[in-house]
Amino acid sequence: MDSRERLRRAYAHEEMDRPGVYSRTGFPTDDPTYDRLKAYLAEHSDLKVPWRGRAFETPYTTHTHQESHSADWVRVVTTLETPGGPLTSTRLESLRGKPGLHETFFIKTREDALAYLSLPLPALRGDVASFGETDRRIGDRGIVDVALGYNPAGHVAELCGSETFALLSVTDRDVLHALCERQMRLILATVRWLLERGVGPFFSILGEEYLVPPLHGPKDFDDFNVRYDRPILDVIHDAGGYVHIHCHGRIAKVLPGFLALGADVLHPFEGPPMGDITPAEAQRVVGGRLCLEGNIQINRMYEATPEEVRAETEALIADVYDRGTPLIVSPTASPYIRGSGETCFPQYRAMVDAVLAHRST
Repeated sequence: MDSRERLRRAYAHEEMDRPGVYSRTGFPTDDPTYDRLKAYLAEHSDLKVPWRGRAFETPYTTHTHQESHSADWVRVVTTLETPGGPLTSTRLESLRGKPGLHETFFIKTREDALAYLSLPLPALRGDVASFGETDRRIGDRGIVDVALGYNPAGHVAELCGSETFALLSVTDRDVLHALCERQMRLILATVRWLLERGVGPFFSILGEEYLVPPLHGPKDFDDFNVRYDRPILDVIHDAGGYVHIHCHGRIAKVLPGFLALGADVLHPFEGPPMGDITPAEAQRVVGGRLCLEGNIQINRMYEATPEEVRAETEALIADVYDRGTPLIVSPTASPYIRGSGETCFPQYRAMVDAVLAHRST
């Protein structure tokens, strides 16, 4: 079975010859220490090539300027003009090569939300020829993942910040629903536009993790994720497509919600301390109705021995795949430590080799 067919069967919850094995590919930029790992994964793992499905929405005009902040940081101020008035957000960018920090968000109040709602929906335009080219290039080595970016609730949480979203969910829930409904209409328009042009069938979306415990419970997950995601996934499914969802966090109490919204693949499903569900527990909930992708914690690729990673991979396969749930073995995140590609290479190889060896069992 080639990788393309194996992944299709995983997404469709059909019988496979062995578990899939995959790694996210957000490698540190310009870091040759990862060259050997990239080559190994390209030859031995099941590949997914990302393709930006939201790149055809005409962007809103924004203006950006910088302000002094401190010896270590500069403040970047972004202004979005709307018919209801300007909205601003600020971000701190490091002068020492460290990750940036969100400081304030476009939506801080109900009035800001109403101003954002005054914006017209973006138009859709562009040429999707690169999708077909990418699909032909990957061939039977894997699939093209049409990335839809944030789901409606995740997009709104990005506009508000997690704290303001949580507060508005108590004080101004109606305006959050209006924002989510607006974003759902935009994503639906984009998905239909893509499908009409032959793009698909493999799609991905993320952002559901903004609505998981401890900040939100199952009621909010259903009210903001299931309500606005299900119509999008229904359109994709009706066209014969599949949807992968990426969601970190404590998902034990909301795992049934991923089934309710129609997810085909879920990555990751994390045990303590990062999450609250073991592979065996996740398998008991989803059965054969959802493909689980994961779940080797990324830190293990840098801190564990190859023997330990192999044992964890074999245990994962026994707890999930051997009990009838489709499985794509994967770390929880991309390789991320600059200069440490050779450090993690033996652990990645142990993970992949353990999956390939399962073919004969």
